[in-house]
Amino acid sequence: MKYKEALAWLYSLQRFGIKLGLENIRRLIAEMRVDLGGARVIHVAGTNGKGSVCAMIDSICRAQKYRTGLFISPHLVTFRERIRIDGEMISENEVAAGLTSIRKLVADWEPHPTFFEIATALALKHFIEAKIDIVILETGLGGRLDATNAVQSNVAVITPIALDHEKWLGDSLEKIANEKAGIIKAQTPVVSTPQLPEADKVIRGRATECEAPLEFVDEAYAKSPIALRGEHQKLNAAIAIAAIRAANVEIDEAAVTRGLATVEWPGRFQCWDKRTVIDGAHNPAAARILTQTWRQIFGDERATLILAILSDKDLHGICEALAPIADLVLLPSIRSERAADPTELSKILVDLGRKAEIFSSFADAFGKAREQRDPILITGSLHFAGEALANLTGKPAAFEECNQ
Repeated sequence: MKYKEALAWLYSLQRFGIKLGLENIRRLIAEMRVDLGGARVIHVAGTNGKGSVCAMIDSICRAQKYRTGLFISPHLVTFRERIRIDGEMISENEVAAGLTSIRKLVADWEPHPTFFEIATALALKHFIEAKIDIVILETGLGGRLDATNAVQSNVAVITPIALDHEKWLGDSLEKIANEKAGIIKAQTPVVSTPQLPEADKVIRGRATECEAPLEFVDEAYAKSPIALRGEHQKLNAAIAIAAIRAANVEIDEAAVTRGLATVEWPGRFQCWDKRTVIDGAHNPAAARILTQTWRQIFGDERATLILAILSDKDLHGICEALAPIADLVLLPSIRSERAADPTELSKILVDLGRKAEIFSSFADAFGKAREQRDPILITGSLHFAGEALANLTGKPAAFEECNQ
């Protein structure tokens, strides 16, 4: 298969939905002879901030001249973003060859592996062939039954836990924390941010049960500049540094300074230009942090908000968190079957005392926003951040829509 054909096959597997469980991925890893050898594995779960922490770990380790493999999700514009070696995305040819091989292997499997299981297996195989020193794995959903949890880690990292993905992970903070804390393994170090009491209790209990050394990191990093904006990124940096050291990876201060100064992570308070910010906040907790960061950067200046949220999210909670920094909200239709109806969002925003206008596309909404005097904030989901980036770079056709 060529790249587009291989990707079309992979995306078609989304029809199988999300199936949490480790049987298929363990079988895949075994049959593909995945053995990470002496590579150190850093496994990151949480609700918010885990992508930023992964990016920082990767950047610091590369600054120390380690060879890194990074697996993250979701992507913003292209699937290839999910799998990187030393910061370089996997090539189209490597994706095509890897997926062709996996497709033949699993053709008659029942149950058939899911999109995320195959993406995980593809990443792990790619890392083996490249002889990686450090593997950084971001969970896709939850942790306990996430495909990435089939790999033995050297450290488990847990970023702030909040309500999200309740359909799969449970309708309470305690239930969600149980899933996230499932990445904690026997006698394997754990590094966590401070958590809300319900999540804190679960993490401490799981660590005790596994006889896993547990470190809570509550002091933000402040020794040198961080390329990612927002006060919350200083705590993420402290978590990244603690995780690297807990995995027994040697780093010096110079590498930490270089790595944090050069880390790139699009769609996280990304300043596209002097008056346009793109952020993938997709739950109320993330939206509240986004509002705080906006005020840190722009003070009392209001935002013209371009907003698109996926329908399975807490629509009212996200709108309520963002309303204090915006008077005008522009609501485009976006390329996702999961997108919330702009009319529904409009009703919520009007109830919150905000003016809302509906547009047929991002391009139309952005054109309207450019006519306003206020700076522009594009947010509501990582999916929407990706679509916006593809449009702003003048390559809307390059956007590879994906629901996982």
